[in-house]
Amino acid sequence: MISVDALSKTYVRYIRSDHHWLVRSKEKIQALENVSFTMQKGELVGLIGPNGAGKSTLVKTLTGILTPTSGRCEVLGFVPWRDRRKFVRHIGTVFGQRTQLWWDIPVSDSLELLRDIYDIDNKTYLARLGELSERLELKAFLHTPLRQLSLGQRMRAELCASLLHGPDILFLDEPTIGLDAVSKLGLRDFLLEENTRRLTTVLLTTHDTSDMTSLCGRALVLGHGKLLYDGNLVPLLERYDREKKVVCRFTSAPDLSGLPPMIRTEKKEGSIAFSWEKETLPIQKAISSILACGPVGEINMEETSADELIARMYKEMRL
Repeated sequence: MISVDALSKTYVRYIRSDHHWLVRSKEKIQALENVSFTMQKGELVGLIGPNGAGKSTLVKTLTGILTPTSGRCEVLGFVPWRDRRKFVRHIGTVFGQRTQLWWDIPVSDSLELLRDIYDIDNKTYLARLGELSERLELKAFLHTPLRQLSLGQRMRAELCASLLHGPDILFLDEPTIGLDAVSKLGLRDFLLEENTRRLTTVLLTTHDTSDMTSLCGRALVLGHGKLLYDGNLVPLLERYDREKKVVCRFTSAPDLSGLPPMIRTEKKEGSIAFSWEKETLPIQKAISSILACGPVGEINMEETSADELIARMYKEMRL
């Protein structure tokens, strides 16, 4: 579905001289550098990286908005920036900060305009609109102007507009940005269902780690324009999950003198948090040492959040 080989994109930025306002120097910025990967039909892949990593530049190149400086790219057999008019009929895009719907008219009017733009016959359009309206719960506001909708309602309407023509590939650039927890969960459920039922291939760019862990089995990590990782998300997170933490509430004052030196302790609101590096001490031995400190009333194993793991990954990769 997507084949990218040694894709590079260089921007030129002009910087005004400190000495004279008419003099400018030229600086080249490497937004993408020799990025290569492929995606198969029905894959749901997450694209992650810090701000300025090149994620949006890559998505804009794959959708034909930008022309790369060098390299090769084919999506559905098209060169996106060269075959743009034919190509866009086969893809859907949702950019979290931009809208493809008209601001002052009802959502239904915008969708009818898109029906004509994509040349969808009326029977197919009504069937697809009915399906999407039900799954995205649009019926209550289909006849409401876009400007009167909440952010969550607008995002559901955007998804409907992007999927109306039955695209083979859906590009999502931070689709959950600014959404509340309920809206995020609903959007994730819909994307998983769309991917499963119709085998729609999805490339998802996001800063929301919970989006990644909920939706994507495979992750692409971009940093400074380079593809740093391409593979399963779980082992990537496990690589940076080096610490174990156990929180215990003892029924009487514990004796911590027998703890191995590699276990760190921290008192917190009537409990004690024990933490250690997984490589320095097997978990069975650590738990046995903690239980030997005194009678335990409650014990909980705390998992490191995915956000912390991603932050640690960015730091160690110097991104």
